[in-house]
Amino acid sequence: MSEKLQKVLARAGQGSRREIELMIQNGRVSVDGVVAKLGDRLEDLSVSVRIDGHKIELISSDEEICRILAYNKPEGELCTRHDPEGRRTVFDRLPRLNTGRWVSVGRLDANTSGLLLFTTDGELANRLMHPSRTVEREYMVRVFGEVTEQMVKNVVKGVELEDGLARFEDVVYAGGEGMNHTFYVVITEGRNREVRRLWDSQGVTVSRLKRVRYGDVYLTKDMPRGGWSELELKEVNELRATVELPPETETALTVEGQKRKKGIRQIRRAVRRHEERVETGGGRGRRGRGNDRRNPGSSRNAEVEAQSNERRGNGRSQPAKGRDNRDSRDNGKPQSSGRPQTSGKPQSSGKRKPSGNAANRRNPLANKPAKPRTRK
Repeated sequence: MSEKLQKVLARAGQGSRREIELMIQNGRVSVDGVVAKLGDRLEDLSVSVRIDGHKIELISSDEEICRILAYNKPEGELCTRHDPEGRRTVFDRLPRLNTGRWVSVGRLDANTSGLLLFTTDGELANRLMHPSRTVEREYMVRVFGEVTEQMVKNVVKGVELEDGLARFEDVVYAGGEGMNHTFYVVITEGRNREVRRLWDSQGVTVSRLKRVRYGDVYLTKDMPRGGWSELELKEVNELRATVELPPETETALTVEGQKRKKGIRQIRRAVRRHEERVETGGGRGRRGRGNDRRNPGSSRNAEVEAQSNERRGNGRSQPAKGRDNRDSRDNGKPQSSGRPQTSGKPQSSGKRKPSGNAANRRNPLANKPAKPRTRK
């Protein structure tokens, strides 16, 4: 059975169908040394397919394991793989793959936060994004301005925008104070800035926008900003069923991984470590700290070594000082014998004298009565 070239490459993790179609139009894809054209189909997977001269390992539909990540995107991150200005992207935090790559299911603006899905199945991503599938996306919107019932009816009925008629499938008021009002809205298309433009058409401004649901996948409260979690096999099949794809029989998650999901504290620690590495320009993670311990030239080790040398130096100088003071106190007087003094203050030897059981252990004959001397 033949398949479209862009579909096969999307399954191999080379991008979404739309991205691969642009590659084909730009002449970047070749099949057995011949530049591919839009609409080409592959009869078998034994051919040599290259993108920009690099050979692509093709994967059949039976060998592919569908993986899906749910990611809580924070504001300020871009939905692109590479940014020429070096800004943060949503792909910076994702786990690495041995084969294929993560494909983003739709996009979110830099000022929009919330749920973003990633998958290794290009066909699944294409169906979830296509308007004909009418997959619901739910957003929490905070609007600044006065909102009337007529305005809500207008956005539900439909508003003519620059790229055609757009509307909300549902609008639910969630409260607010003063000029700030919060709504939950549902759309079934993924147009550029569609939610913001619909509210702008009514003369109000969106001050905050957050996606809370995509299809049957919800953004849970235990998912911190910048954290991600991989969906289990049951959740993957539920999402595939909404776009009429066959269920999966295998999962990349181990049995232990399914039973022991990452807790909120673990995810938050991972996010915090990632932010620290980014802020410090590569940062010092566990390996960095280990290298500092092994590196004798590091600043921290140099400081510790200097302090230890200073302590050792003080330890050597104190006994000498004690000897000088003792000599000055003697002033030529005869040295006392080893017998204990009966009058005056005892001289300190500079060492802590053992007492109690410790003294007996060190000198077991110390408390033994002396034998009386007798003349023979």
